Amino acid sequence: MDKSTHFFGTSVFGQLISLIDPKIISKSTQRHKSDRYIKKFKTKDHLISMLFCSLAKCASLREVSGAMLGLSGKTKHFQLNHIPKRSTLSDANKRRSADVFGCIYNELLRQYGHHISDSRIKDVIKKQVEIIDSTTISLFKDILKCVGRKPLNGKVKGGIKLHAVMNVDEAVPKMTWFSSAATHDHMLLEKLKPNSNTIYVFDKGYNDYKAFKRFTEASTGFVTRIKDNAAYDIVQENEIDESIHCGVEKDELITIMVKENNQETPLKLRKVQFYDRVLKRRFEFLTNLFEMRADLIAGLYKLRWQIELLFKQLKQNFPLKYFLGDNENAIKIQIYCALIANLLMTVIQKMVKRSWAFSNLVSFCKIHLFNYIHLLRFLENPDKDWQKTYDELMQPSLF
Repeated sequence: MDKSTHFFGTSVFGQLISLIDPKIISKSTQRHKSDRYIKKFKTKDHLISMLFCSLAKCASLREVSGAMLGLSGKTKHFQLNHIPKRSTLSDANKRRSADVFGCIYNELLRQYGHHISDSRIKDVIKKQVEIIDSTTISLFKDILKCVGRKPLNGKVKGGIKLHAVMNVDEAVPKMTWFSSAATHDHMLLEKLKPNSNTIYVFDKGYNDYKAFKRFTEASTGFVTRIKDNAAYDIVQENEIDESIHCGVEKDELITIMVKENNQETPLKLRKVQFYDRVLKRRFEFLTNLFEMRADLIAGLYKLRWQIELLFKQLKQNFPLKYFLGDNENAIKIQIYCALIANLLMTVIQKMVKRSWAFSNLVSFCKIHLFNYIHLLRFLENPDKDWQKTYDELMQPSLF
């Protein structure tokens, strides 16, 4: 049989690392001075080691250092200059600022944004729709304050909350923040810059009337769900046109009171009541989009589910149950590197014309991480070599 048509001179891991422009790493390193006083284990080596941890799904420092030690002499193709010992990687996770990895992620997103963006929704709405949500990652130790009561055995676990903002047209977060699990979600709204070309979508855990007033004054749209105990006055009930989706039951203009500096000021908003016949549930949406169709507001909120799928994808495909360090900085580094790995795999998924499920793609790369297969060529036509072998076996023998 001839050689595989998918054979390549660089391993799958090397091809994934090659997606990261060295200039991005150098620029981020200089900005955060993350290589100051470091002689051997530079930021680039640290990044590659942690990406290996994410893609190979390693659960401990010993697994990472031991597996990479077995690659001695074969590291040139994936640009690793220094194989870390367990203590070296542990110290780097503790001392090197996690911000440099966040900077690398943001630069990569800027570079590959056009590969993963799908502007169909923006073309319809004429504004950028951004989804906001958070997910809590339980920790093995009382590092960050978690929610809930203290257990009877007295052993308290911590929790880190990952806050994310993602464009509805993209499959990865555009901005991320970290906090303890006990931090209330609405604190994130203070970090958002009002923009008249943006509509924010978030659940009712982010209800903050002061933020709603700030958005309205800056002509920034938002869609959320109203709290069950919300106090408001109905000002006007809008007529529901026949062309509106039959699930829309009410469309009302309301006023709520916003407390600021010991004074209360009224804020005019819109409340849309929608009945979902599939879920058999009734929803009440709160928004400052007065001109938009009522059924489109319900449709915008439904898009919020995309960020839930993102969090599920991250937790299922990358090791965020086992952390390589018992400090906040190490945990943030590991999450940032999981986000970078998720971004690289999303870019590969978008580059390939053949449809691949994300989990299947990650599993394939994990199995063939150090096999010399041309990744894109194989993913486009994985059955090519198999079919060639089958045809040769089925040819009738001449003797």
